[in-house]
Amino acid sequence: MKLIRFGTIGTNWITERFLHAAEENDDFVLTAVYSRAEEKGREFAAQFGGPKVFTDLAAMVSSDEIDAVYIASPNSFHAEQAILCMNHGKHVLCEKPLASNSEEVRLMIAAAEANNVVLMEAMKSTLMPNFRIMKENLYKIGQVRRYFAGYCQYSSRYDAFKQGTVLNAFNPEYSNGALMDLGIYCIYPMVSLFGKPETVKAVGVMLSSGVDGEGSLVMRYPDMDAVVMYSKISDSFLPAEIQGENGTMVIDRINQPYDVKIQYRDGSVENLTQQQIHESMYYELEEFIRMIGRGKRCSKINTHETSLAVAEVMEDARRQIGLKYASDTW
Repeated sequence: MKLIRFGTIGTNWITERFLHAAEENDDFVLTAVYSRAEEKGREFAAQFGGPKVFTDLAAMVSSDEIDAVYIASPNSFHAEQAILCMNHGKHVLCEKPLASNSEEVRLMIAAAEANNVVLMEAMKSTLMPNFRIMKENLYKIGQVRRYFAGYCQYSSRYDAFKQGTVLNAFNPEYSNGALMDLGIYCIYPMVSLFGKPETVKAVGVMLSSGVDGEGSLVMRYPDMDAVVMYSKISDSFLPAEIQGENGTMVIDRINQPYDVKIQYRDGSVENLTQQQIHESMYYELEEFIRMIGRGKRCSKINTHETSLAVAEVMEDARRQIGLKYASDTW
């Protein structure tokens, strides 16, 4: 397989982490970096071998020196930037959430299909080895009756918020907030395993900036329910659970599963954990590059259908708690 030449959008910590993980993949090469500020772009590029720096996104995606683009810009920019890339024939690996709302997701999927390129949401957890172990062993717990997952992590930016400084993480202009930033880590695996729920009931705490600080969802499936809680203004240390009639699967962290076990009704415990060899973000890149190499246009794990269903669930929840973004049409 030939090297896949990447450009990146975003010069933040998540892009740094992605590029460090990419160093473990022999099919990846970084050839371009986009930044609105040239000096910042050059400083960032220097950390990773000095690829070409662009301050004009249209110029970068028009370049014949890149095959694919990794997007880690603020959420509100994802759809416009991804569609621009795909309309220039570039494959797109876009950070979660894929877009601000379901309509943008549909437009992105349409652009991918029209341009015959790969579009994949960079949800790392569902591509990690222990998520595969979860899926392969789910039958052991019998009829599933409840999915429970939480991701509550006090944001380092919340202290600044309380002092009157609204950073990007709490700014609705960038389609941010607790649901989009952390809640999605609970919702995406749920949809990947069980599909889209029939109903969504949502509550949340809205902050003065217009985004949610925390919230909870209760969702209904034909034979089970799902409970999700998320927060950027408090912490939780609870594991995730998938409760079945024969036992309960316990996952240490739904956003990054490293430890998985089943506690059976008879008191026995089966440890399913598989040792993880690579950095967590390696696996999403591996899947993305595999799709390109095989001439596929959609992952069978992080599917377009899953991304759209997740966007619809979050949009439903946002309507209920009154969290609306500029690009929303409702």
